[in-house]
Amino acid sequence: VQLQASGGGFVQALGSLRLSCAASGRIFSSAVMGWFRQAPDKEREYVAAIRWGTGRTYYADSMKGRFIISRDTAKNTLYLQIHSLTPEDTAIHYCAKDSNWAKVVAGEAHYWGQGTQVTVSS
Repeated sequence: VQLQASGGGFVQALGSLRLSCAASGRIFSSAVMGWFRQAPDKEREYVAAIRWGTGRTYYADSMKGRFIISRDTAKNTLYLQIHSLTPEDTAIHYCAKDSNWAKVVAGEAHYWGQGTQVTVSS
């Protein structure tokens, strides 16, 4: 499985972005996919996860409200919609996949995308 993240770029504060993560190969309904981000000089942090089969979503407490994770099973693509961006959202955003929900949330997923940079100007 390969994950290809895209959709990042430069955006002004209060704007919105939709990140995509295209997955190659078959994704089983038992899979869990998630988004993480790593800001400059900070550790990577969990943003959200989704169960591929049911579409049930989970969010880090600090990410609730402005982030929406979703997936398109026909396109094998994961999405992250981010609203009301602030300069503090500047980070490389990564997608990840595993069959174990706990591993995804813990940042220990088996598969990772290469990351897409989001830069927010004030």
